[in-house]
Amino acid sequence: HFGSSISAPIRARSFRRRLQTFLPGQAMSLFQCCSGGGNIAPDMPTYRLTYFDARGVGEIARCLFVLAKMPYEDRRFPMSFGTPGDFSTIKRPEFDVAKAGGELDASLGKVPMLEVDGKKIGQSRAIERFLARELGFVGASNLEAAQIEQLCETVIDFKAAYTKAKDVKDPEAKEKAVKKWFDEDLPANITLAEASLPAGKGPFLVGSKVSLADVVWYVFLAAPKGFFDNTEGARAAFQKTPRMKAAMEAVEKIPELQEWFKVRKDTMF
Repeated sequence: HFGSSISAPIRARSFRRRLQTFLPGQAMSLFQCCSGGGNIAPDMPTYRLTYFDARGVGEIARCLFVLAKMPYEDRRFPMSFGTPGDFSTIKRPEFDVAKAGGELDASLGKVPMLEVDGKKIGQSRAIERFLARELGFVGASNLEAAQIEQLCETVIDFKAAYTKAKDVKDPEAKEKAVKKWFDEDLPANITLAEASLPAGKGPFLVGSKVSLADVVWYVFLAAPKGFFDNTEGARAAFQKTPRMKAAMEAVEKIPELQEWFKVRKDTMF
């Protein structure tokens, strides 16, 4: 039920989004049926994603837009380096102007920032989860949504563990720590994650369709130029976990993502 103080277009839009979250494949036809026919034009929001000209922590949001075939403005601040790869020498004049002008205040002067019909949202994971809800990638129930979020949080934990290995100061000790991570720690962690998965027919990690969890794990483990520099080591790590392997292979076969990885701009990170 929607209160009588809410206008009809907003009621229609809210109802449509609820259906899209839980019945993305059938939402529009069911919405039209419940509304008395097919004469209601979809009230689609406008999206603008602002980030650097990089994959980084903006890439999962872009993948969600691609999967949903949802138009959006992919606004990118250009960057350059005085010394390649040395972030102390980075130059980003357009970002600096936007920040100084207060344009990024809603995101604490940082990016990514998402604008939805002009309303601004900061923090990459908040953006990802908002888009997943809006675009229908949070499962078929609140329980599945929670299971999907759990798997996304697991990736955060594993990234933190890898950072510890990568940040070892002594070069020889660092090489050993990183090698151990890919040979032992990452496979063991993926095995733990697989054991945590809810029962299901697959191939996706939760429920019957691709979700935010599948995208997050794919970018983490298997995507071209994903999280790890050692892509081969990351892909080798999930070969003995059948459900994770099946999910990664299923995501990899999605035509929209295949095309995106072909045409997206090649950036440093």
